[in-house]
Amino acid sequence: CGTQNTEAAMFIQAWWRGTLVRRTLLHAALRACIIQRWWKQILMKLVEKRKRLALDFYVHQEWAVVKLQSWVRMWPIRVRYCRLLHSVRIIQIYWRWHNCRTRGFIQGDYILKERPGIMT
Repeated sequence: CGTQNTEAAMFIQAWWRGTLVRRTLLHAALRACIIQRWWKQILMKLVEKRKRLALDFYVHQEWAVVKLQSWVRMWPIRVRYCRLLHSVRIIQIYWRWHNCRTRGFIQGDYILKERPGIMT
């Protein structure tokens, strides 16, 4: 009877130790899973941040290229506009000079002189 009780007690103790070990291993596995998920989230955030920085850099480069292209395309147009503006100003100067010369009833050069006896 004693050996049978001893064997039953040893069986129960072994079962209990196995249960404790399995529970400890389960908790360790769950904690490892939680840590792995947290680490994957951190890595995903880092990857997203790198992608965002790369996209921002690309957008900045594209903006700079577009701006430079617009300046290059604008330059010949601006040069032509400045030449036309200069030509217009020359024409306006000659036209105004011509209008001043031909405005009066008597054409010719006018010299204003002081009348004798009038002092101001």
